[in-house]
Amino acid sequence: MTRLNEKTAVITGGATGIGRAAAQRFVEEGAFVFIFGRRQEALDAAVAELGPSARAVKGSVSSETDLDRLYAAVKAERGSLDIVFANAGAGSPLPLGQITAEHIDETFDTNVKGSIFTVQKALPLMGPGGSIILTGSSAGTTGAPGFTAYSASKAAVRNLARTWAEDLKGTGIRVNVLSPGATATELAKEALGEEGQKAYGAMTPLQRMADPAEIGAVAAFLASPDSSFMTASEVAVDGGLAQL
Repeated sequence: MTRLNEKTAVITGGATGIGRAAAQRFVEEGAFVFIFGRRQEALDAAVAELGPSARAVKGSVSSETDLDRLYAAVKAERGSLDIVFANAGAGSPLPLGQITAEHIDETFDTNVKGSIFTVQKALPLMGPGGSIILTGSSAGTTGAPGFTAYSASKAAVRNLARTWAEDLKGTGIRVNVLSPGATATELAKEALGEEGQKAYGAMTPLQRMADPAEIGAVAAFLASPDSSFMTASEVAVDGGLAQL
């Protein structure tokens, strides 16, 4: 597969989970990938596995300074940018009645503000044919008990794509949302345990959680010319969870 041959991509939250799986798929399809994340050890391990077509930059999407360093590295080595997968996200449960300002700020700083500045700072490096992918969630459509801030933040991400598709008219740059459901990432497996994974999987018509590679495959589709007539769209990769 060479759908992404010669393309340059940035993936935030790219060291583990969905971002790591997407990075692997992008490299397999010919892309040069910059992964961005907060944990140096995880970044180093991912780059060692991804090989010579990957670079790592440490930082947080909540920091504009860190994002500036990321895009300076992209410009210095590659000159331009074709794909941005704004995948970094955060969310933890806190039931209504216990929600704090700090909890809201932490969630929205990463999921909403982080997505906005990840994309905004990338635009000077992008041109016609560029693809922006935002990570949404089934929770942004259905809601999730105890996840007020997270669900609201992902609904906001969905609207970013609609707004930006209008803002990007005439540039040749597309923007779409990839919305996973429960996905068997390393973090999810550790948090849920075997019984928890079975319970989450049973909520879907397919009776299982997604493998991160399945989400990565759809990210590669949205990054590629195969999705050239798609913008402002949301692609649900949730096993039917939010579709019934």
